[in-house]
Amino acid sequence: MSLIKSKQRIADHGEVFTPAWMVEAMLDLVKGETERIDSRFLEPACGSGNFLVRILQRKLVAVELKFGKSDFEKRHYALLALMCTYGIELLTDNIAECRANMLETLADYLNLEESEELYRAAACVLSQNLVHGDALTMRTSNGQPITFAEWGYLGKGRFQRRDFRFDVLTHSSAFGEEGTLFAHLGKHEIFTPTKTYPPMTVRELACESLGDAPKEVV
Repeated sequence: MSLIKSKQRIADHGEVFTPAWMVEAMLDLVKGETERIDSRFLEPACGSGNFLVRILQRKLVAVELKFGKSDFEKRHYALLALMCTYGIELLTDNIAECRANMLETLADYLNLEESEELYRAAACVLSQNLVHGDALTMRTSNGQPITFAEWGYLGKGRFQRRDFRFDVLTHSSAFGEEGTLFAHLGKHEIFTPTKTYPPMTVRELACESLGDAPKEVV
């Protein structure tokens, strides 16, 4: 893979893609986390997914080792691995490629067809987790605050979704540090979700990708 798309994109956006060997070396610095299914990763300039795809691949190896003998568990924990990867990208073609590459990685592992509910559910997750926007301004391409969905697996095929604003999460991280003046604010109500949804199955997530979204919990 070429490390550049054009000299103009380098000049305009400083766009240079990370080579595979460097991706591996950097991920090895946090090897244990990359091999934990529910560890969360955010790439603030994800490009076409060089880091995120490799993180997902490592997580899927862990899924196979732990749940490979159960097709039900393997499929659901593979989706959870996808749910725990996040990205922000400024350029339209890159974010589209990143979503496609991530979806292809999951589909290849599970031998999914596009018509399957799990494929559509994964596409729905990626539409939420991989954001077309600017990590510096913390705004989407249409100027709205970036919001991420936090996903959790409740077991028995049910997932929990809670939405958080990216700018609030970054403030929460700073406030929550031990020994700081504002450490007591780490659990403040301003860091609660902007939305909480009822538990959802793969089928319901697949329906959401078609526009039939679940209702928010009041």
